[in-house]
Amino acid sequence: MNDDDKRRAERVVINREFENFETFVEEYVTNISRTGVFIRSKTPLPVGTRVRLRFSVIMTEIETVEGEGEVVRVQDDPPGMGVVFTSLTSYSAGLLEKLLTRRPR
Repeated sequence: MNDDDKRRAERVVINREFENFETFVEEYVTNISRTGVFIRSKTPLPVGTRVRLRFSVIMTEIETVEGEGEVVRVQDDPPGMGVVFTSLTSYSAGLLEKLLTRRPR
């Protein structure tokens, strides 16, 4: 296995906590959907990198969205990376659905 293959096989943990879902969207993501998320980062990971995702937000109590994804896009302006969800816990999928439904448009 060459170095590029090893890097792609590794999982990088992305773990952040936010005061509420609106802060999460304003400070950290440009776009979130049921299938993926764009994460702002000055040092985005290479396309193909597998990541473990964990985002905690406060609704009526602290809730955590957990799962895995893969970087599918990197861009410079704004700097960051598009991550497609490859798996979410069933609880997290339901929570994400609830968060997206509640989110003001």
